[in-house]
Amino acid sequence: MTALHEARELTVTEAAKRGVAGLVADAEQSGPVVVTRHGHRAAAVVSMSHLREIDEAAADLRDLALVLARSAVDSGRRTSFDDVLTAFGHTRESLAAVEDDDSLDG
Repeated sequence: MTALHEARELTVTEAAKRGVAGLVADAEQSGPVVVTRHGHRAAAVVSMSHLREIDEAAADLRDLALVLARSAVDSGRRTSFDDVLTAFGHTRESLAAVEDDDSLDG
């Protein structure tokens, strides 16, 4: 995955001259293109494959954060499924008796 700090930078004026088609072609072939305004990074054009990589990395980081948070607060105490059901006023039998609501699939 190409880091944005290694991305090609263009000013807004240069990007406008390059055009959308040119920016997209650059992102697909050469990696991310960062557009700057008044010397500050304002936007980036990335290929779909790069965006998928970013999404996957973000999901992995969320999962890792959840695992770390859970391990940091894990007391070792476990709650059974039946205890959870009871806390919400249900039993396994009462859940089995509930009909599926297909109207939510629609």
